[in-house]
Amino acid sequence: MTASFPDLSRPLRIGTRGSALALAQAHETRDRLMAAHGLAENAFRIVVIKTTGDRITDRPLKDIGGKGLFTREIEDALLDGEIDLAVHSMKDMPVLQPDGLVIDCYLPREDPRDAFVSRRYGSIAEMPAGSRVGSSSLRRRAQLIHARPDLEVVEFRGNVQTRLRKLDDGVADATFLAMAGLSRLGMTGIARPIEVSEMLPAIAQGAIGIERRADDAIAAALVAAVADLPTALRVGAERAFLARLDGSCDTPIAGLAELEGNGTLRLRGQILLPDGSLCLSGEREGRAGDGPAMGIDLADDLLHRAPPAFFELTGISADRGSPPTV
Repeated sequence: MTASFPDLSRPLRIGTRGSALALAQAHETRDRLMAAHGLAENAFRIVVIKTTGDRITDRPLKDIGGKGLFTREIEDALLDGEIDLAVHSMKDMPVLQPDGLVIDCYLPREDPRDAFVSRRYGSIAEMPAGSRVGSSSLRRRAQLIHARPDLEVVEFRGNVQTRLRKLDDGVADATFLAMAGLSRLGMTGIARPIEVSEMLPAIAQGAIGIERRADDAIAAALVAAVADLPTALRVGAERAFLARLDGSCDTPIAGLAELEGNGTLRLRGQILLPDGSLCLSGEREGRAGDGPAMGIDLADDLLHRAPPAFFELTGISADRGSPPTV
């Protein structure tokens, strides 16, 4: 049964990046909204917005501005009224949104695990010393070097198709992708999932967030019908952990919240030095509604355990002051 909704005076404009994965996520958002409200496809229009992160692919993200590179132009278009909704991979989102914008809707989360992709080997463990692994993710690089300091890590940016082409060209022997993205593209057959005990994923990996203007009542009513509470609870805990750490592309941070059948939430978190020489991990378990408080508490614990050198090399402040608003 669909929810009732008044006729729209014009198509609702959904802003997105132009990659195959971003478009798949925008189409999923549109299709869920169509089903929830009994609307036809022509009630929506997908608007592709090219971001700085899409235009500059030959340098590490940390060298050109960090996570906001994939969102800034889209959020500007939302604030300017050029689009009505923005669809984001939540792992790319800074912890704070611009004034006037809000993310209060998450679609059901896909597989949050990382994926190992190689034309030659079946797993990290099978790779001989000296093998090259391509990655632009500071987190994945630090985690890999921590576990396998005998491997060489090379810079590796681009969409899924670009990375696969680089593997074929011999730039690297293997790379990492997100299982969620491969699933949404129908490409899980090319990869092997990496268990979270071996590689804890990025904060909010696999989650799609829908951003809107805070004062747009029509958009608020539309997205409320497709919001997934379990995903919101999990992402809320993870992003509180990230916010407390003041995480950026200069800081290797990993985290994953999982809901148990009895309403319990388990949160695992990890911070690393960029060179992989130190890895601190911890976890919390409690009521699902206490996720943000658990995230802050776990972050404080890891910060307390970290030596002074950690803060000098990551840029994280040891004194986080008042808890952030997420």
